[in-house]
Amino acid sequence: MAQDRKAVARREASVRRAVKSAAGSRVRLCVHRSSKHIYAQVIDDGKGETLAAASSLEKPMREELKTGADIAAAKAVGKLLAERALAKGVKQVVFDRGRYLFHGRVKALADAAREGGLSF
Repeated sequence: MAQDRKAVARREASVRRAVKSAAGSRVRLCVHRSSKHIYAQVIDDGKGETLAAASSLEKPMREELKTGADIAAAKAVGKLLAERALAKGVKQVVFDRGRYLFHGRVKALADAAREGGLSF
């Protein structure tokens, strides 16, 4: 079990290292998903602060969505995050998928953020 966690941490660090080196001055759109919810943040690594965040745990999302663990929830979170990031003046981001494959909920969130106006 400990070796599995080490492999996950190594994979996550590898992806994050590649994303940060490719980012330049752009901020990072970081995704985390659990079995019940999905979360996303726009992070400025230079300043070390979160500029915008959205998740399926927020009250309007919980009332609107059937569950926080499906593609519809990921699309709603991506759209909301894009709106909040644009309000803060962020248009260019680099996508950090973390340890997750770019597939399913992660891909749906990314596509919704692109449709919402973010460029990556």
